[in-house]
Amino acid sequence: MSDTDFAPGSVVLLGGRSEIGLEVAQRLAPGRAVVLAARHSDDLEQQRRTLLGAGATDVHTIEFDADRVADHSGVLSAIAEQHGPIGVAVLAFGVLGDQARAEQDAGHALAVVHTDYVAQISVLAHLANLMRAHGSGQIVVFSSVAGMRVRRANYVYGSAKAGLDGFASGLGDALHGSGVHLLLVRPGFVIGRMTEGMKPAPFSSTPQQVADAVVHGLRKRTERVWVPALLRPVFFGMRLLPQFVWRRMPR
Repeated sequence: MSDTDFAPGSVVLLGGRSEIGLEVAQRLAPGRAVVLAARHSDDLEQQRRTLLGAGATDVHTIEFDADRVADHSGVLSAIAEQHGPIGVAVLAFGVLGDQARAEQDAGHALAVVHTDYVAQISVLAHLANLMRAHGSGQIVVFSSVAGMRVRRANYVYGSAKAGLDGFASGLGDALHGSGVHLLLVRPGFVIGRMTEGMKPAPFSSTPQQVADAVVHGLRKRTERVWVPALLRPVFFGMRLLPQFVWRRMPR
């Protein structure tokens, strides 16, 4: 892997504690500056050390609360001003939420959708403008197979991912020819902190496997990546299932 495989500039991880995001950042870190954006950014020393150990030239931290959409423009502009052009931006923030609670508590449902859809759109819009102005850059967006056909068992989270998938797909097309590349990642069930205590679904993957697929997609300038790749034909078939069968599908 060489520096020329990716857009020049810093690696920015929005969601600086994300397992998958940190795995991606470690693979991109050698010879590059990394910026970790997260809440309580003064408590990211372990992550800093990990990335420095992976070969990052510098690791900086910046305060970032994904839900405070009014702050997004300022945060991203500050990163570019202080650390140079953003080469690769990884949007690794999000929440799974509690489906049962969301069905009874509209406020919780809105909170999930705000973080997993509204906040993502805000960051994407600002990033796209910054990178267009610079003429280069790569953006990683994490959708989910949960958004490919929304299931009754997790329809709040799934609907947010469905919306994000559609927005990112359109944005990727809008960026075509601008020098900016958007990689849309569609993982299945990922075994990690976010899903701790849940029974793994078929075709599960690990954060390391997702990160490997992301880096390969960035290097090849792929538009969409399914993790694992087998999920693509599987979900093509699932779209054909009758609704009375689909509504009984588990998470």
